[in-house]
Amino acid sequence: MALVPGSLDYTDKDFDSLRERLFALVRTVFPEWSDRSVANFGNILLELYAFVGDVLGFYLDNHANESRIVTATQRRSLISLCKLIAYEPTTAAAATADIVFSMSSVMPGNVTIPAGTVIGTLDVVDPVDFQLLTPAVIPAGQLSATHAVEQSASSEDTFTSSRLPDQEFALAATPFLDGSTLIVASNGAYTPVTNFLASSSSDRHYVVLVDQNGQARVRFGSGINGAIPVGTIDVTYKTGGGSRGNVLENTIRRIVGAFTDSFGSPVTVLVNNPLRASNGLNAQTEAQIRALAPPSIRAPRNSVAREDFVINAKRVPGVARALMATSNEDAGIQENTGDLYIIPAGGGLPSSALKALVTTMVTVTYPPTLTFLVTVKDPVLKTVDATAVIYLVRGAVAATVKAAVLSNLATFFAVLNPDGTENPLVDFGANLLDQTGTVTGLLAFSDLFNIVRDTAGVVRVGPGTQDFLLNGAHNDVYLGPREFPVLGTVTLINGLTGATL
Repeated sequence: MALVPGSLDYTDKDFDSLRERLFALVRTVFPEWSDRSVANFGNILLELYAFVGDVLGFYLDNHANESRIVTATQRRSLISLCKLIAYEPTTAAAATADIVFSMSSVMPGNVTIPAGTVIGTLDVVDPVDFQLLTPAVIPAGQLSATHAVEQSASSEDTFTSSRLPDQEFALAATPFLDGSTLIVASNGAYTPVTNFLASSSSDRHYVVLVDQNGQARVRFGSGINGAIPVGTIDVTYKTGGGSRGNVLENTIRRIVGAFTDSFGSPVTVLVNNPLRASNGLNAQTEAQIRALAPPSIRAPRNSVAREDFVINAKRVPGVARALMATSNEDAGIQENTGDLYIIPAGGGLPSSALKALVTTMVTVTYPPTLTFLVTVKDPVLKTVDATAVIYLVRGAVAATVKAAVLSNLATFFAVLNPDGTENPLVDFGANLLDQTGTVTGLLAFSDLFNIVRDTAGVVRVGPGTQDFLLNGAHNDVYLGPREFPVLGTVTLINGLTGATL
């Protein structure tokens, strides 16, 4: 008699399935065992083995998932897997703000606020601190001066070289800011590199490895690939960053320190940010890494195809979407040139600094062919205004329903999902295709209609052709190839009263 039943589904690895399989196995040897009581000691042992099998199956499944970028959920797994394809997940980026330093009266001498001075918000529990990277000077005879600050903190760690190959040191402060390290050992200054493959025994190089907790480790060469540091190793670096640094205007009001003019007279310095801080970004989420890492191997060294420019543009922290247009897509573009449109993570138009970083990425870091010229441009934003006649649920508060409709529409038009991945509901017109793959550039009328209709508190949308309009028409919105949709004015009308909500 066979010990194992002929037909088994080995993909069933949960407790109940394993228990039934064990019962079937036992019955092939002991057909008379029919007592399924939980008090039976034999059943206790059998369920123990089923439980162990269930736990082991869970572990094995998760180990398999963590071995692939598209299924891994643990950040440490993703970081390790990205190393295999030379993709580096970005850490947080620091917000910057223009600060007006002012005094109540003019001073006879220059007033210098030194680099490293801390400026921050007035929050008591969790203030957001910025620092001056270079000195700010209020010239003699003037009341104010404007200077940029960064939402970061400077740190310095000192290590002693063991003179052994492949030395590695953990930096104490977190979260680490990419590109902020300066390292000087007794044998000279060291330069950061991605890896030691091209480093000779005399090249003073180092690499920085950032773990899942935002802690950085500095690794030096082996003496064959990369020089071994000697003596004392001084490492200066910065920590901080994140979207929390994008504070509102007029909220940076605190400055730490006492100041004098160049003649030694004490002065009281006030600070304020007339504009909102910007450029603060969180570290790439696990979802972003899973989405961005696989395409990175399609353009490993150069930007050649249109897709290469898009992939490499999105390597720049802060770039949410990108579109490359050449003469193949637009006859108005000259041969051997291309226009690269980018949209920042917060939507709207990119800053000149962000466009400069993208230009460097696609022309220097991942260069095109020698004769190809690429220009990084602002996106062409297509405003979509909506008007809807809606009927409310009995007892619903009009203001609450309006807020819910606006929130749902804003979510639809968001450039990114909450996890940082691209929102597939909106795109450039060139990427809006029909089922045959033909470019239509149509933003569906029905999608927006359904969002308003399905909002909590809305019974229905008026049935008339004038009861729901997009840009004044009861129809889809057409987007040109370079256009990207943004939500404009939303007008909601109570269908019973005719009043505007």
